[in-house]
Amino acid sequence: MLRASLLAALLAASLSSTAATVDVGGVKLEERLTVNGSTLQLNGAGIRHKAVFKVYTAGLYLAEKAATPEEVLAAKGAKRMTITMLRDIDSSELGKLFSRGMEDNMERQAFSRLIPGVLRMSQVFTDHKMLRTGETFVLDWVPGTGTVLTIKGKVEGEPFKEPEFFNALMRIWLGPKPADWQLKDALLGKAK
Repeated sequence: MLRASLLAALLAASLSSTAATVDVGGVKLEERLTVNGSTLQLNGAGIRHKAVFKVYTAGLYLAEKAATPEEVLAAKGAKRMTITMLRDIDSSELGKLFSRGMEDNMERQAFSRLIPGVLRMSQVFTDHKMLRTGETFVLDWVPGTGTVLTIKGKVEGEPFKEPEFFNALMRIWLGPKPADWQLKDALLGKAK
């Protein structure tokens, strides 16, 4: 009887863990996860397209659902953006695109204050040379710590301390000139 109960509990646990993921472009994203002790939920996820190519899958995690860029940027607590490559890409080029995306979605003066962090982030991506299909990097906002960049499962250097830095990164996908309009809608939970 005990053995049957244990087997039933294990089966239920395995089914619930399977049900707790969402498939986006062949990438499994957890519906809930924990960042620095805070439980976050998948706000939205989608695929970044460039011309006809699928470049990466992105997932945005927040403590509470947000439907607008303003709500995402103002959200309290930990936040996470996951990026999983759907094709091989020169990571230094990706770093340049991120810098450009930040600059395009901010006032010049605000961007200029973030240049040291932008240069450091670009160097981290340059050092990696390539991001291959299936490889992931994560941007975490941890209150009291800053933005933590993790590439291929390894934390890269010291956190970026300024809260504005994480929000500048989020504007790449959620700003007035997003990298991909369909991805913006998907991250905000408005996917078709």
